[in-house]
Amino acid sequence: MAFIIIFLLGIANFALHRAVLESPHPRSQEIGKLAARFGRRTMLAAEFAVLLAALLMAASGWTFAVWAYLGYSLLNGFAAWLILSRRF
Repeated sequence: MAFIIIFLLGIANFALHRAVLESPHPRSQEIGKLAARFGRRTMLAAEFAVLLAALLMAASGWTFAVWAYLGYSLLNGFAAWLILSRRF
């Protein structure tokens, strides 16, 4: 069950990451410059590395990984909401 929860949260994190990178907000334009410099694939690879680490910990029986990744996802969601709703 932990594996499925983390996997679904990972899908949501990737969707939020892409929405922020493609938004016309001035802050995301700064991120766009960073993405042009380091490559969008590198940024998504870092997101994937976090997801993979959480999935591997969950597969090893570490239930704390679900709570840690849930917290990470909530922070990502809050930051994306701030950027996409232009409150930041």
